[in-house]
Amino acid sequence: MSEMSFEQMLEESFKTIRNGEVVEGTVIDVKPDEIILNIGYKSDGIITRNEYTNETNVDLTTMVSVGDTMEAKVLKVNDGEGQVLLTYKRLAAERGSKRLEEAFNNQEVLTAKVAQVLDGGLSVIIDESRVFIPASLVSDSYEKDLTKYNGQDIEFVITEFNPRKRRIIGDRKQLMLAKKAELQKELFARIQIGDVVEGTVKNVTDFGAFIDLGGADGLLHISEMSWGRVENPKKVFKVGEQVTAFIKDINDKKIALSMKFEDQNPWKDASEKYAAGTIIQGVVARMTDFGAFVELAPGVDALLHVSQISREHVEKPSDVLKVGQEIEAKIVDFNEADKKISLSMKALMNEENTAAEGSEYEEE
Repeated sequence: MSEMSFEQMLEESFKTIRNGEVVEGTVIDVKPDEIILNIGYKSDGIITRNEYTNETNVDLTTMVSVGDTMEAKVLKVNDGEGQVLLTYKRLAAERGSKRLEEAFNNQEVLTAKVAQVLDGGLSVIIDESRVFIPASLVSDSYEKDLTKYNGQDIEFVITEFNPRKRRIIGDRKQLMLAKKAELQKELFARIQIGDVVEGTVKNVTDFGAFIDLGGADGLLHISEMSWGRVENPKKVFKVGEQVTAFIKDINDKKIALSMKFEDQNPWKDASEKYAAGTIIQGVVARMTDFGAFVELAPGVDALLHVSQISREHVEKPSDVLKVGQEIEAKIVDFNEADKKISLSMKALMNEENTAAEGSEYEEE
């Protein structure tokens, strides 16, 4: 029986490995673009940057340290230079795929960082396995620009799992809808008509503003924004602004809001302020062919009929007055029930003329 040479004994002392096998090794050197592992084989194992991560231009020395232990999969026992070519990325992807399959079967809620914003949605990576979340499943409302999600951690569930076709689909929308439904249920359980609530302006239209109350939106109609006149809601409210209002009505799942608080009602003491015979100042708010409406205070308008503008004949109010012009007039009628006030500039002119005539008479 011949004796084994030292080389043969050394060869026998090393384990055998084959392509596709998972091995464990210790990091003995790290370069920016490759990791060298001692895997207990006659040759060291090499993991290139491309076989470690899907990220590009990453410096491996910032991710792995000498002495770390890690598992990898054998790609080639001999890469042509006597070294073993390994992959960490593909092993992680296989395990990640298994992890995603379990999450799909159990409808588990996953959390991952958005790795890439694509034209049609978001891409997230879990253990090197890529999940695609279509734009239509990112949010419970349409979002044109998804770039704000880049780098953010988001929650989702797997709704389609087909690794053979490389089709793993995530859904964030259903989680948001479920959470919103729960919040809506809690909101409607505690609110009632007359409650003062705080919310955030979610959207502003020509006819009003939608206020997020935390579970449901309330509509603040343009007519309920102020006791005064609001011409354009977009000039009054901005998206994201905090507002305080009260619930005017609840109809099924619709909430009507108002900011016309009764203690701020300008008509509350109007009978004293605007009694007939009172001389007041106001601003011309708008005009018609039959007269001008004068704002005495926010929410209180009075009619200055065309026949009461001047002692002389006036064809149209716009011939004499302008919107925004401040005028002085006398209140000739006050109807609190119908909230109507009638003004006269001619009455003041008549009084001034009478006073002037009296003065001339005294001089004589």
